[in-house]
Amino acid sequence: MPEGTKDVVESLRDPSQDTARDEVDQLVASWRKERPDLDVSPLQVLSRVSRLARHLDRARRASFAEHGLESWEFDVLTTLRRAGEPYELSPGALLRATLVTSGTMTNRIDRLAAARLVRRRPDPEDRRGVLVTLTDQGRERVDEAFADLLRRERVLLAGLDPDAQHALAGLLRTILVPFDAGENAS
Repeated sequence: MPEGTKDVVESLRDPSQDTARDEVDQLVASWRKERPDLDVSPLQVLSRVSRLARHLDRARRASFAEHGLESWEFDVLTTLRRAGEPYELSPGALLRATLVTSGTMTNRIDRLAAARLVRRRPDPEDRRGVLVTLTDQGRERVDEAFADLLRRERVLLAGLDPDAQHALAGLLRTILVPFDAGENAS
């Protein structure tokens, strides 16, 4: 167990929740009965992460839809918004950040431009290049959608106090770092 992990795990435990059971508890109990020869303990964590991901996906889709956005639109718009003023990037930078192909990104930019959420302008430093800029309407829409998303995500985390949320974030980071490092090495 990595140094400090035991303390983090203990800080996540809420004794009042020890009697609470969820569907994963039932799933694990069933597998332990049917396949006692297997260690099904990974299901305790990863099945919960998977189920939580589905709940998060529903909350995100609802938030985006309420603001007239699809998930992919939100991804592109937030990438531009996070870039800071003047909220613009090259199509290549956008496709690297959103992990899509060039053709897909061109189509997405076309659709966002038609909706007046972004605009293209010539890149002053590269005569052949263009920059994609977030419009005022696009910035307003993505800011509202992002604020709404954060409200919904806070509801999903309401069962954890801030210290437990911080500890859980650290544990999840420990799991994700090797995957992210592998993607960056490609």
